[in-house]
Amino acid sequence: MTDKNSNFPGWHGTTILCVRKGNQVIMAGDGQVSMGQTMVKANAKKVRRIGSGEVLAGFAGATADAFTLLERLESKLERHRGQLTRACVELAKDWRTDRYLRRLEALMAVADKNVSLLLTGTGDVLEPEDGIIGIGSGGNFALAAARALYDSDLDAEEIARRSMKVAADICVYTNENVLIEKLDSE
Repeated sequence: MTDKNSNFPGWHGTTILCVRKGNQVIMAGDGQVSMGQTMVKANAKKVRRIGSGEVLAGFAGATADAFTLLERLESKLERHRGQLTRACVELAKDWRTDRYLRRLEALMAVADKNVSLLLTGTGDVLEPEDGIIGIGSGGNFALAAARALYDSDLDAEEIARRSMKVAADICVYTNENVLIEKLDSE
């Protein structure tokens, strides 16, 4: 007997990229929604502001599952007064131990003015050392492009835009209809 989550292709179906550089934090997401080999929507909003607009969140995976996790994260942020890391750790504990949440198939990238984090259903809360996160089927392409562009004179937003273009050119589950959300950090 196999666990349902063991067959979940965790890096499938979208591209989300978070880039932190200088005083900018950018979360970018493509708009394509696919069902198998069919593209059913080109302008989905996979990047959102939560926590009174002070936190950026992007998701990859099953949409309903991602919305469930976003709602849970928002309630954790309220409970822990905007402390993103603490809220994410508490969500990861629930996600890992709650029977219902364990079945959710999604990944999340979240960021506030201080920290960028990757959340997974296996209980991981990871902070990348370079402030760049890529998730979804095109996530590794966007991540590689962002890392290659990081030491250039480009700002975080331009790095994100160019990196998302690279991902869209390579990944059939990623389009060029990119939504950008921005925070200015201190």
